[in-house]
Amino acid sequence: MSETTDQQAMSELAKLAKQSGLKVAGGKVRRSSSRFCLGVEHGDYNGTELFGVGTDRFIWLAYKPNGTDRVRLLSGNFPKDGLVEFTLGQTPPPKSAQNANSWARFPCGVDFVLRRAGCQFEQGFDAVLFGNIPGGGMSRSASLTLNLMLTMFEVNGVPPPDGLTVVDLAQAVENDYIGSPCGKLDQLMILFAKEGMGTYYDPKNRNISYVPLGAGATDFRLVSLDTGTIRPGLEKSTYRGRRAECDQLAALAKPVFGLTCLADVKDEALYQKILEHFGPKYPNLCERLDYIFHAQQRFYQMLEAWKRGDIETVGRIFRQDGLGLRDDYKISGPELETMCDIARTVPGVLGERMLGGGDKGASGALVRADAVEALKAAVATAYPRSRPAYADKYAVHVCRFVEGITTLPGL
Repeated sequence: MSETTDQQAMSELAKLAKQSGLKVAGGKVRRSSSRFCLGVEHGDYNGTELFGVGTDRFIWLAYKPNGTDRVRLLSGNFPKDGLVEFTLGQTPPPKSAQNANSWARFPCGVDFVLRRAGCQFEQGFDAVLFGNIPGGGMSRSASLTLNLMLTMFEVNGVPPPDGLTVVDLAQAVENDYIGSPCGKLDQLMILFAKEGMGTYYDPKNRNISYVPLGAGATDFRLVSLDTGTIRPGLEKSTYRGRRAECDQLAALAKPVFGLTCLADVKDEALYQKILEHFGPKYPNLCERLDYIFHAQQRFYQMLEAWKRGDIETVGRIFRQDGLGLRDDYKISGPELETMCDIARTVPGVLGERMLGGGDKGASGALVRADAVEALKAAVATAYPRSRPAYADKYAVHVCRFVEGITTLPGL
């Protein structure tokens, strides 16, 4: 889907409200962003530091309390699911087959997790929603979950807890209710995103800070290269296996080397000892460590380059991370790599790699502003030839840094 303005989104929401009969006029609209991770992709569940930005592909949700204990929603992106409706506190059990293939699992999961946390909400709401976030790679599920959760608190007149607690609750929706083994990267980078800033997260002290791009940086754009493929939820993808492998190696190494997670491996000597000890029996697990170890080394170089405005180095590291995700972590996919191969041929593309959970969805690129049109032209020529099944489904999204969560005037 192409870029959508707030005005266009409002028009779409109004159509959905009229079509469904849901009473959202006079309410509010909450807009939640997507995200672009600059490091370390797949590092969150391995304990690494994280850095990224919020990006201007959004979910818009128009909502209004309805004076009942019912929640009623309609999504313009999933019209076949029809009206999603449930009574607060009466949702299907976690990981239920009843809504496993419907987006309804997200609002139901929000209700379940908040009630488990002690929120005895009684006020329901009507809502219509619409989004233009690609379906894989830019955190559509986290954006939706956060939007719904903040709405649930607001319509019940309850101030949300601190941001990191909201992140934990949103992660629990995906981990415990849906069965997706995601970490906290997506939720952190959306909830805390600030316009024009990079968001840095240190897991050791659960601290968020903001890092401005250094002065004099080359004018560049973040570009999402949506392959047109549909990625299943993380609970059904390669992601689950990769996380299990990382957890397995950390557990094996704990009694021998005292590890709590793979991010503990930061010096070369320890890294080599682990490879020598486990490599012969567990070569695949050591490949996962290869990526995490080297991505951590590159992370600090990337962060310093960002601070001084050296976007060329940021792009080069982004590209190196992509090769590691492809070759060592083995989490990419053929369509994702086709996009990367095309982008790599375009002068002015500073770096490219797959985004997000892997397998399908979108790749991303850091591109000099004056090279964006050349990249679009290259993709338009080469991608349909290489992947004809997706010739009418792919999209190129040119993004900027934005605020993660914004409340807009209602319809």
